[in-house]
Amino acid sequence: MARGVRFGFALVLLPLLITVARAQGGTGGVAAPGPGAQPPAGASAQLPVPDAAALQESETSQYIIGPGDALHIFVWRNPELTTPVVVRPDGEISMPLVDHMVAVGKTPPQLARDIEKVLGEFVRAPKVNVIVTVALSTFSQVRVIGQVTKPMAVPYRAGMTVLDAVLQVGGLGPFAAGNRAKIVRKVGGKETEIKVKLDRLLNKGDTRQNVALQPGDLLVVPESRF
Repeated sequence: MARGVRFGFALVLLPLLITVARAQGGTGGVAAPGPGAQPPAGASAQLPVPDAAALQESETSQYIIGPGDALHIFVWRNPELTTPVVVRPDGEISMPLVDHMVAVGKTPPQLARDIEKVLGEFVRAPKVNVIVTVALSTFSQVRVIGQVTKPMAVPYRAGMTVLDAVLQVGGLGPFAAGNRAKIVRKVGGKETEIKVKLDRLLNKGDTRQNVALQPGDLLVVPESRF
């Protein structure tokens, strides 16, 4: 009789134990992660998307403003302060609330930060962007002289190389000593020379001679020796 009672009690208790076990461990015995749980160490994570504005500013920051450049000063949420300006021969610009501001020798982001400091006395937390609309200064040119078809100053553009400049001036002249060409560049106020073998670049396709240019570079192609 006692054995029958115990057997009946076990039949009643067994379904209850199974229900509790499923509630605690799920079908696989592992609890589901909560909303704040971190992904496993080996799980792939989404990579951050590069900031396009930061990339653009990085590229623009290499340009040096010079006399004659036309700029567009954009002041966010202040259209009455947004204005086009031209860098005067004395190297300065003028705009609303800014009578005199040195622009020559600065990059657009540097000039924008300087303008923000002045406008900060009149405008709360100003945000300024400086855009070079027309690059006319010698700082934005590459001069090519010597034995080339048309010696001239050519406008600099991002990514410009020696080959680009040579093609733009019509190529080498008949008496050019292409392998003795050089780039004269100012670095830290001092002139440095970079040797370029243009004959090897033009006639043999030696791309190692296709040196990247910078604004203000002077490419000199001497005359051949007889």
